[in-house]
Amino acid sequence: MPKLTKRTIDALKPNAEPYFVWDSILVGFGVRIMPSGTKTFQVQYRKGRRTRRTSLGRYGVVTVDQARDLALEMLGQVAGGYDPVEEIALERLAPTISDLCDRFIRLHVDVHVKPATARDYRSTIRRMIRPALGTFKVNEVLRKDIANLHYRHRDTPIQANRMLSVLSKLFNLAELWGLRPDGSNPCRHVPKYKENKRERYLAQAEIEHLGKTLAQCEEDGIESPHVVAAFRLLLLTGCRVSEVQTARWEYVTDRGLELPDSKVGKRCIPLPMAARAVLAELPRTAGNPFIIEGRWGNTHITDLQRPWRRIRERAGLGDVRIHDLRHTYASVAVAGGMPIQMVGRLLGHTQLQTTLRYAHLADDPVRAAAEQNSAVISASIQSKKHSAKPHLRLVQ
Repeated sequence: MPKLTKRTIDALKPNAEPYFVWDSILVGFGVRIMPSGTKTFQVQYRKGRRTRRTSLGRYGVVTVDQARDLALEMLGQVAGGYDPVEEIALERLAPTISDLCDRFIRLHVDVHVKPATARDYRSTIRRMIRPALGTFKVNEVLRKDIANLHYRHRDTPIQANRMLSVLSKLFNLAELWGLRPDGSNPCRHVPKYKENKRERYLAQAEIEHLGKTLAQCEEDGIESPHVVAAFRLLLLTGCRVSEVQTARWEYVTDRGLELPDSKVGKRCIPLPMAARAVLAELPRTAGNPFIIEGRWGNTHITDLQRPWRRIRERAGLGDVRIHDLRHTYASVAVAGGMPIQMVGRLLGHTQLQTTLRYAHLADDPVRAAAEQNSAVISASIQSKKHSAKPHLRLVQ
């Protein structure tokens, strides 16, 4: 076995079968000659009872000296108890972000997440995560990759932040499943964009006008009694749309509307007298278990958006979303002096922070009370001022 140099390698001729020539100086360093004439540098060693071998690069692209240095480094790692070829093999088999997304959907989303949230997760993965990171190895993604992707969607900050939340959950589970080291989540310390949450609450006059519009729509037959009842219930209870949309008659009890499952799990929604009156007036179809009946068979209505667009245009409330009816319920409660914790319980919030978005509305009655109190005091001051006798100056 000669010492491998450029001259000795250039002199090696291809045979009908591949063959190896090993270096006489560095044991385990060699070159493989293919029948095509291609020559690649190799490193080979034994680990336990197994022989490991891997390519160091093609001759002509990698020089003899470069290949020798690589081989020396790897063989030194072997002497220290490390198995670099095994590590390379594992790296090649490492799952990609696309693989991780599939596992995330199968083991987490389909098992632990509510259907509406699951749809959002799948949409975010399909539109934003797979196209950008799908081919990346799970253990290769860096914080800068996440930060760059987040920045790329800066024009839609809310969607960018939701994507960041999904990615963070993905990498937390990757750590749990042993695909990344603990504490290596690349989403950490990537700041979210400020979200300007839309706040639209109906004023008292708008609520009254909407009530008249709903009554007129029902009377004219423009909307079904069940559609009109759905919007009345949303205003009277502060429910989420899905909670009213899928509610069954069997859920109505003396305690209220007892939902076996909702966005926050099992929940009992109070039904005030006005809400019970709406339910009492609803026509019922035999065999249909749903309160808000759909058009076909024993189903519930599946789309309240289209009828709401017709109703809000008729009422002149074109900028009001269905979810704003829930905001209106909360705003009336807070402005009326109800404690913020109680409002949170009525809305079914699991975190006080969610309810605190309405806290500033509690300032309105405080300001009104301050104005009223100040007016009384001001009237007294003015009265005493005008009734005071003029001061007489003595002339000497």
